[in-house]
Amino acid sequence: MRVSIVVAVSENGVIGAKGGLPWDLPDDQKFFKTLTLGGCIIMGRGTHDSVGRLLPKRTTLIISRNPEFSVEGAQVFSAFGDAVAWARSQHLAEVFAVGGASVYAAALPLADRLYLTRVHAEVEGETRMPGPPDPADAGFQLVSEERRNPDERHALAFTFQTWERSSA
Repeated sequence: MRVSIVVAVSENGVIGAKGGLPWDLPDDQKFFKTLTLGGCIIMGRGTHDSVGRLLPKRTTLIISRNPEFSVEGAQVFSAFGDAVAWARSQHLAEVFAVGGASVYAAALPLADRLYLTRVHAEVEGETRMPGPPDPADAGFQLVSEERRNPDERHALAFTFQTWERSSA
């Protein structure tokens, strides 16, 4: 089973601000939806709360330290490793770690693939991506990228990148 991370990161490492995303990038949202539709996503409770609902047509696994926490239609686990073990037991081909920072921190050592949207701006925000700023320093190799310039729908430039774990 492949463990993948899906994240958008600003040039200064910010991934979140005030419980949400610090930018509006419709094409990044479309990419996320297309990538994860029909798949299995793993998110922290805070990320689930910020989204405010289960995302349709996805198996949702939520990480929460609160043993009383439950969400109808989702599986809740106390640790990222437990969620991955459950996904393996279901014979899933891929799981997507989709936030927040603690989920990314737990996923990074296990991840085979990183779907990284580099937002070409420095933005304000209190939530930062854990790990080194350059995925190569975490053992990944860049396999594809596609740059998007600002346009009428996107105030910021951004680049879609796909990174694969280097084989040792």
